Amino acid sequence: MSDTDLQKELFNVIKNVIPAHVSMVDAIADLLNISYDSVYRRIRGEKPIQLHELKILCEHFNLSLDQVLQLKSDKVLFQAPALGSGTVKFADYLRGVLDQFKYFSSFEQKEMFNLCKDLMLWDFYLFPEMASFKTFFWAKTIHNDASLRTSKFSLKEDPFTDCFEIGQQILKAYKKIPTTELWNLESINSTINQIGYYKEAGLFKSKDDFTEVVNSFHKMLDHLQLQAEKGIKFMPGTTEISGSAPVKLYINELIIGNNTYLLLLDGKLSVTVTYGVLSFMTTQDARFSQKAFESFNTLLSRATLVSGTGEKDRNKLFNAYREKVEKMRD
Repeated sequence: MSDTDLQKELFNVIKNVIPAHVSMVDAIADLLNISYDSVYRRIRGEKPIQLHELKILCEHFNLSLDQVLQLKSDKVLFQAPALGSGTVKFADYLRGVLDQFKYFSSFEQKEMFNLCKDLMLWDFYLFPEMASFKTFFWAKTIHNDASLRTSKFSLKEDPFTDCFEIGQQILKAYKKIPTTELWNLESINSTINQIGYYKEAGLFKSKDDFTEVVNSFHKMLDHLQLQAEKGIKFMPGTTEISGSAPVKLYINELIIGNNTYLLLLDGKLSVTVTYGVLSFMTTQDARFSQKAFESFNTLLSRATLVSGTGEKDRNKLFNAYREKVEKMRD
């Protein structure tokens, strides 16, 4: 392939990674600080692109040179926002998740497929008590927030109202995206273990704090079951479902897997993989995304649909979850 053909392919790749309604020419002109005519000359291959321009475009659109040059390698480029941010407040971490959903929402057509080792982060922001506990746990135990090092959890002292409000915004954005969720029988175990650890370690400030968190856990499961029954996502305490998207919930009894979110945005595939509990990295690499979607669909073909129809299996699943949660009171 000639240099001119490679340059044209570069712009084809860029065109495929931006929302359909966004002007590629406008975006590149702004990035490179050049005129529209200069952009068109580069797109047509009439003017060679400079190395520093290639660097700017690859960094902005998260492209790898392997991808641009069509090298046959097993290298995949991921965007990992947390790598350069150092220690951040948990509210800022949640704002990063919200920014991701705002990006997803910028596409005309969008669909999400979730392989869930655990319940999804935003589910814990359905109700304030569970949101408060999970935020405290993540900030203290995972993010090593120094201000919480000697603290015990208290709903009164640690409401994390700012995080709850951001979590609610994430949920409102999430409920507008049609979703297929693949759960497993162990999806609530990590949260049960976290609550149990805090109970045994004396990290609840009062028994009432523990009781309120367990009660909130039950309310969260009730709401998720109701969503599955109706086959649509909506916020607690509302009958307003305009703008809400459908949800298909499957139960997978074969493997636990990991937390992976696959997206189809204006016909283009991307994959977000979690690591280090809360950090995430995203790629739009076509080969990797296609492989991830194929694996997801293989698991889906061996899973049981428990939303809409499947009342018996749905009740069995959520009753088993509730039984596990209730045992924590012993």
